[in-house]
Amino acid sequence: MIKAYRSLACLLLVGMLFFSWSCVRQSEMQEPGADFFQGEWVQDSIAGQDNMLHYTLHEMKVTCDSIYATLRVHSTVKNMPDSCFGDGEWTEYAKGVYVVRGDSLIVDGLYTKPNWKQKISGCYRQGPFVPRFKITEKQADRIVLESRFDQRPIILRKTADITCVLKPRWEY
Repeated sequence: MIKAYRSLACLLLVGMLFFSWSCVRQSEMQEPGADFFQGEWVQDSIAGQDNMLHYTLHEMKVTCDSIYATLRVHSTVKNMPDSCFGDGEWTEYAKGVYVVRGDSLIVDGLYTKPNWKQKISGCYRQGPFVPRFKITEKQADRIVLESRFDQRPIILRKTADITCVLKPRWEY
């Protein structure tokens, strides 16, 4: 009986050691991010948006490896309470970190309030913000993204340059 407890304790200790070795502490400092993506980006329109029932225009501010997204949603289909739907136009906010791998832009973040603090309740989306994009075109003042979930191109125009100055994450 004692041998069984010793074996169990030893196994538990070894498991805890492996678990602690597998943990990686994330740096509190930003990473440099992709040089070509630093700046402020705006999507002016979507082809055929006047004929669409629902569409979203994107604005992104990218500094180092951090991304701040403003999503301007337009909808003619009411699929939420009147108090949230309003006139069918609203703004959502999200922040996260991103990485560019080959032709992919991967974002890992959260929906937020307008002050970039985590949103845990209220109208519209909340929780994880994890879009995945394919970069189909990349120029100094224009980037074209294609969402994994919607093949309509997101054509972003650069409105301002930003130089990455590494600082503690989320100190914006």
